[in-house]
Amino acid sequence: MTTYIQVENATKSFTMQYHRSLKQIALARMRGMKTHDRFNAVDDVSCTVEQGESVGLMGLNGSGKSTLLKLITGVMQPDSGRVLTRGRVAGLIATGAGFQPQVSGRDNLWLNAAILGMSEAETRRKMDEIIDFADLGKFIDTPVVYYSSGMKARLGFAVAINVEADVFIADEALAVGDRPFKRKCKQKMKEIRENGTTIFFVSHSPGAVQQLCDRVLVLEKGKLGFDGPVDEGIRYLHYDEGEDGDDDEGFGPKD
Repeated sequence: MTTYIQVENATKSFTMQYHRSLKQIALARMRGMKTHDRFNAVDDVSCTVEQGESVGLMGLNGSGKSTLLKLITGVMQPDSGRVLTRGRVAGLIATGAGFQPQVSGRDNLWLNAAILGMSEAETRRKMDEIIDFADLGKFIDTPVVYYSSGMKARLGFAVAINVEADVFIADEALAVGDRPFKRKCKQKMKEIRENGTTIFFVSHSPGAVQQLCDRVLVLEKGKLGFDGPVDEGIRYLHYDEGEDGDDDEGFGPKD
């Protein structure tokens, strides 16, 4: 089986500043106080994702999930180790990110599609399908500055989900929008899974991960704490499914 995502001993560090101004930094140094710290958002992580796998990435807030996705999509480069991907990767780390507020939703559709690697011909062919999925009506030709956050998310998801990708990456993409749109998004995710697309999916929802994913990775303070079956990963996290309000809108029975 072909490996589509390969992460080898990847580490990504950031600096946390304790003081904002030069004066505060100078005073802190005079007093022998620390002015900053380095921390590893992703710490020596290794994993692989094979063709056609649907892998969930879970962990508490601040565990490094979004940073790992940015390494996989190429938005960031690791400080050490390496991250390799095969084929076209459609990344949905933040729906609506990069939209130009002063131009219309339609023009942003073109721009976002190009960023995600769609050709002009592919975008023209998918245009009606994307607009229909976003369900923005006449607002598709209105400047994005007038859009609500939910409307931006709908347009961003509609573009990304229609990219003919080998790997589809989503970071909490299904947590936005109203219930009918969330159900539509989940149904579309189920379809691309059934079509054999490799999926790398971040979520705090045990129900969504159970029904969409074959395997789960759990990050803990930047380190890979668990890699294995979904139900075991959820137990490892001590998640209580009864507290997850979105499980009633799941993907339906898993095949």
